Amino acid sequence: MDRQEALQLLRKYNGEPFHIMHALTVEGVMRWYARELGYGDEEDFWGLVGLLHDIDFEKYPEQHCKKAPELLKEIDADDRFIHAVVCHGGCGLCVDDVPEHEMEKVLFASDELTGLIWAAAKMRPSKSTQDMEVKSLKKKFKDKSFAAGCSRDVIKMGAELLGWELPDLFEKTILAMRSCEDSVRSECFALTGVRE
Repeated sequence: MDRQEALQLLRKYNGEPFHIMHALTVEGVMRWYARELGYGDEEDFWGLVGLLHDIDFEKYPEQHCKKAPELLKEIDADDRFIHAVVCHGGCGLCVDDVPEHEMEKVLFASDELTGLIWAAAKMRPSKSTQDMEVKSLKKKFKDKSFAAGCSRDVIKMGAELLGWELPDLFEKTILAMRSCEDSVRSECFALTGVRE
């Protein structure tokens, strides 16, 4: 599959600007991680998995990660791709599949975290990740009422799956979001007409 096909599928099942923004953000974050962790030759694959990881969430929230295989077959996604998408809701969250490959663990760990980071960035005067520091994110992480929909347990579990300390995961994911923030904003606006 190419990115255009993936984007068309995303738009078919996702119309909310927030969901489009999240998909584009996770795509950019996954691309950064692929390069950072030595999987540069798989950057497109990592990115497309990130782009489509929540393909079924907007229209089928009760079947999240269960409906995805059917939708991904529309663009002939292979089993490896489908498994990567499905297992980001694994470990008993939505399905029992467990992230195995490093890419799947990165997606599991960073998905919820990107939401927390973005919520924290919107509270800053800059409205950006560009000047965010790990210590300010740690404070937001500890405040359970802030961005309450972002599961701290999932983020912790993701760090454990990767064998990373939480501050390392925070720092890397902030850097990953910085790397794509401008392009994500501009593409999201082009696709939805809404500025986040």
